[in-house]
Amino acid sequence: MHGGDRVAEVLKAQGVELLFTLVGGHISPILVGAKQRGIRVIDTRHEATAVFAADAVARLTGRPGVAAVTAGPGVTNTITALKNAQMAQSPVVVIGGAAPTALQGRGALQDIDQMAVVRPVVKWAKQVKRVKALIPTLEEAFHVAQSGVPGPVFVECPVDLLYDEATVRSWYGADRGGKSLADKALKQYLRFHVNRLFSGADAVHPGPRIEAAPPAPDPAAVQKVAERLLAAQRPLLLIGSQAMLDAGRAHELAGALEAIAAPVYLSGMARGLLGRDHPLQMRHKRREALREADFVLLAGVPCDFRLDYGNHIRRSAVYVSINRSREDLTKNRRPTLALLADPALTLRMLAATLSTLRPQAWNKQAWDEWTAHLRARDDARNAEIAAQALAPTGKVNPLHLCMEIDRQITPNSILIGDGGDFVATASYVIQPPGPLRWLDPGAFGTLGVGAGFALGAKLVHPTADVWVLYGDGSFGYSVAEFDTFVRHGLPVIAVIGNDASWSQIAREQVELLGDPVATELAHSDYERAVEGFGAAGVRLDDPELAAEAIEQARKTAAAGKPTVLNVLLGKTDFRKGSISM
Repeated sequence: MHGGDRVAEVLKAQGVELLFTLVGGHISPILVGAKQRGIRVIDTRHEATAVFAADAVARLTGRPGVAAVTAGPGVTNTITALKNAQMAQSPVVVIGGAAPTALQGRGALQDIDQMAVVRPVVKWAKQVKRVKALIPTLEEAFHVAQSGVPGPVFVECPVDLLYDEATVRSWYGADRGGKSLADKALKQYLRFHVNRLFSGADAVHPGPRIEAAPPAPDPAAVQKVAERLLAAQRPLLLIGSQAMLDAGRAHELAGALEAIAAPVYLSGMARGLLGRDHPLQMRHKRREALREADFVLLAGVPCDFRLDYGNHIRRSAVYVSINRSREDLTKNRRPTLALLADPALTLRMLAATLSTLRPQAWNKQAWDEWTAHLRARDDARNAEIAAQALAPTGKVNPLHLCMEIDRQITPNSILIGDGGDFVATASYVIQPPGPLRWLDPGAFGTLGVGAGFALGAKLVHPTADVWVLYGDGSFGYSVAEFDTFVRHGLPVIAVIGNDASWSQIAREQVELLGDPVATELAHSDYERAVEGFGAAGVRLDDPELAAEAIEQARKTAAAGKPTVLNVLLGKTDFRKGSISM
């Protein structure tokens, strides 16, 4: 076997079914070896898309997603996607090609210090220097990616480790001429170098699939949380993406939240965990609820900008933080109780502990009144949104559009958010139908995740209808990937909220600086652009036809064609609270 086969053997042993890539000569043996072993190779039009797709696979399956990229610019093109995965705590394995070992630092094609570039944006990175190290290094990568606080890892595989020995010897000029002492010394060195590269490789074989157990909490600490929770009159839980790392047990986590029976806000990947319209789930006025609560539990959520650095939680409240990350556990605000553990496992243990303590010290009536108070406020806000959706905006009202999408999605829908204003509106209005049915970039706020996330989602769940909700700004990152969707037969639905502007930036820029420079786009015919790749396009500029246009996009995708619904939005002033959290 050549080195590419050895890499593919590890991927196969680790249960990898999908390998995302943009082809390059430095990594070709990996791609061919993977295909020969039944791993589906999905080639994209940008390396960032490949890593975003691997990230989506990791989020939806709980197993590391894998991408392979070529050397130099292939690696540097992944940096934003790697950083996004790092901040989202997604277990992703990226394999990067590199210049031949003996030529590194000598001006070889695409030869740069890749490790210096990649190390700051990944959890772990390592260079492979001998063929026999390929297998153990990759296995270590799978272990590190999943352990503790998950994250992306990077393995650099120089090209001369991936091809067969005879080919590599020919590259290094084993048959080169020259009889001078220098020529002979060089030939001797190169022979020694190749011998060392390949020595011992056949003695190393892949091991079994690597699993990482979630870090468990101290049962005594869980007992203390249960006691403080039962003493509360107005408890509130906030569940974040980290609670969804054990994707296969998401329904058990949902059951635990129902057993705990406290009102819940869901964020990030946890959106949809309790399904649609669950009586315990609140969706609006989170800031006010946090300030009123006397017990707040954050599960897999740090006190970062999304919670005003902890200022949304009243100082007199009992504040419990559960997080795998020691840094995030106490970020910006010291908790009353801090549990360094997996949030989902801890919540399941908490539910079990509560079942033994109730009803001795539980004011159920107070909890019911508190939940009813939050529910009434939620219902009032929903009524406001419904009224605002009817307001004329010149073209299509984005609230009306999102409410219509919400009516037409099915229990088999997966929703992906990639954008600013329009996606903020969508995330506020559209309810994911169940667990692991919503993906967004996370805390890094990255634009451009849409195509990669859609690739991963559609490949993991081929029978699902995958909706990508784009702003017209963010869609620019994804246009070329409709060629990828068409070539690989992946009929996703893209809805573009096209207001001809980078509106999220323009709003404050114009108000504070009086100039819209660089924020103005056009009501471009994006639906026609993707038709050139073989996808279908639908244009909507009449609000009365919103339902019909969405249904047409759904039917076209169901017939097997990736579809873009380009919606010309009217201008709305979101500063007045129409989508504020």
